Amino acid sequence: MNIVITGSIAYDYIMFFPGEFSDHILPENLERLTLSFHVHELARHWGGTGANIAYNLALLGERPKLVASAGHDFEDFRRWLEEAGVDTSTVRTFDDVFTASFFANTDQSNRQIAFFHGGAMDRAPEVTLKNSVGGEADLVTVSPNHMGAMTGYIAECKALGIPYFFDPGQQVIRLSEDELREATLGATYLALNDYEMEMLTKKTGLSREDITSAVETVIITRGEEGSHILHGGQVIEIPAAPPANVADPTGAGDSFRGGFLKGLAQNWPLELAGRVGSLMAAITIEEHGPQSARFTPEAFVERFRKAFPDFDDAGALDSMLAAGASRG
Repeated sequence: MNIVITGSIAYDYIMFFPGEFSDHILPENLERLTLSFHVHELARHWGGTGANIAYNLALLGERPKLVASAGHDFEDFRRWLEEAGVDTSTVRTFDDVFTASFFANTDQSNRQIAFFHGGAMDRAPEVTLKNSVGGEADLVTVSPNHMGAMTGYIAECKALGIPYFFDPGQQVIRLSEDELREATLGATYLALNDYEMEMLTKKTGLSREDITSAVETVIITRGEEGSHILHGGQVIEIPAAPPANVADPTGAGDSFRGGFLKGLAQNWPLELAGRVGSLMAAITIEEHGPQSARFTPEAFVERFRKAFPDFDDAGALDSMLAAGASRG
């Protein structure tokens, strides 16, 4: 299956301040606020919703095309994604801007001060499906990005008759009621967490019944409680896979989507696709950064069968082993 991933590419700069922000902020003098925090830890992670999803899908043996915008500082990021198996030939770089960047500083009480620089992401509306993949795809994911890019991809998919996987994420808040309603009702797949689902229904006035009657498959992730896949009038309950440890939850939702898309690419049953997504999320939170996981097909299949010992994948996962052997 020719899967095209659209969404943001970003560098995540994560800092830790070994103190309390509140000890250095004087509420009575906010109009003269000037602060500089000396941080003891700094890490740069590869990130962005589009890059995260594509990376995790590639780890599972697919070669997704990533349609996105990046800046003049993208080359090392490009090499990283290509080594993982992502097709970055459809990423457009803009030499006059930086790749989007997220800067977060967290104190010892987990209070956070963060800044996001859109950079090249603000140019994403210039990167269309037509000029990047010739308008050809079996499925397009529309994930958090510049809002103009998101609505543009949805319009292109409708005009070209391409099914799309709508993954609005945090942009549920920023998309207008009409944009959100139109994007939702035209989707083949819709993926949100439980909070975003509540936001979507409240903002659009659509009920869950309205949504499930219009959208073929709805995925609602629920953190430690697993996820629900709504399809054909039924609710498929997907348990959360147990992580070995919790290092960083950032990107777990994107990893779930990468795993679920692997199931769609292989035409696996939705329950299997959901469980693959669940395990991918667990693997991601065990590492710092959303693109730090690495594993062999053998290790993934072994862990899957240990995580879900009562679930019979009917040998479907053996295809990953065979593909891995042929590549080796």
